[in-house]
Amino acid sequence: MPSLNSEQLHTLAARILQGAGVSATNADVVATELKDANLVGHDSHGVMRLMQYVDYINQGFIKPDAECEVLREESSFALLDGHFQFGQVAATKGLQLGIEKARAGGTATIFVRNCNHVGRLGSYSQKAAMQGLAAMMCVNAPGPGGVAPFGGIERRLGTNPISMSAPRGDNPLVLDMTSSATAEGKVRVALQKGDTLPEGWIIDSEGNPSVNPADLYGPPEGAIVPLGGAMGFKGFGLSVMIDVFGGILSGSGVCRDDLPRGANGVWMYFLDVEKFIAPAEYDALMETYVASIKSSRRAPGVDEILMAGEIELRRQADRMESGVPIPDETWRQLTELAKQVGTTIDDV
Repeated sequence: MPSLNSEQLHTLAARILQGAGVSATNADVVATELKDANLVGHDSHGVMRLMQYVDYINQGFIKPDAECEVLREESSFALLDGHFQFGQVAATKGLQLGIEKARAGGTATIFVRNCNHVGRLGSYSQKAAMQGLAAMMCVNAPGPGGVAPFGGIERRLGTNPISMSAPRGDNPLVLDMTSSATAEGKVRVALQKGDTLPEGWIIDSEGNPSVNPADLYGPPEGAIVPLGGAMGFKGFGLSVMIDVFGGILSGSGVCRDDLPRGANGVWMYFLDVEKFIAPAEYDALMETYVASIKSSRRAPGVDEILMAGEIELRRQADRMESGVPIPDETWRQLTELAKQVGTTIDDV
């Protein structure tokens, strides 16, 4: 199992993307998001996605030459059309525009329609928090999803993640979670590693609980279940509302059969913290709050209570030093993909 450092991950991704016809500028944006996902431990959104992305380019779902267009804009909101450019490119433009508008007016709302897979959603909310903004974001799957509704066994929903962030120095609070029991990419990682899944993630095509990742992909296809187990109606309800905000309100849509599973509709909301509370007061309250949470008496076997986003920061520090392990099957697929697009990654 090879292990790659940050620079090697970026080089690998950029080479493959440029070989597939992506401009150097856009390849850099996508490669940066992929390697950052690997570094924080979310391999499901890392370089393993390159196989999917190149396939989408070949099928015409990702249009690497498209321009992300601002359709409507006022002082506090904007509606963007990604025109099926890479999701990372469209989401980055939305992020930059939202931060700019929130700085000027205190709050901003950004919608992005016709957007491909944005990658790790928490990456964007974290960037906002590092610039002093609180943020809430969600993405839906306008096309076919991999998640069954609560009480159903057929795919009707996307994994529909939501992320919320709040500034806290160099350690912002970053919640990044799917409304389903797991992200599809985590099932794909297990499949490529030859691992079984934890119980309660997926069902097979007949609705039976399964720990075999192959049962998700079929044939016939199974489904991921909503977050919450016996209380899965909560994850299901959250997913439905994300479809409303990320899909219907953005204009990206729902129930579309002309899109791949990797399409996204995006909603972003920003608040400039210092417009509402003095920074010193905010910082003091935040530290008091975090200290209170962490000082709770711990359950047996628990060494520390971690805040949202803390584990990712620690994984990043560890992987920056030790590198990111790439499963053998993933490496094989990446090597073959590089050859297909006329490049090599043997020397990264």
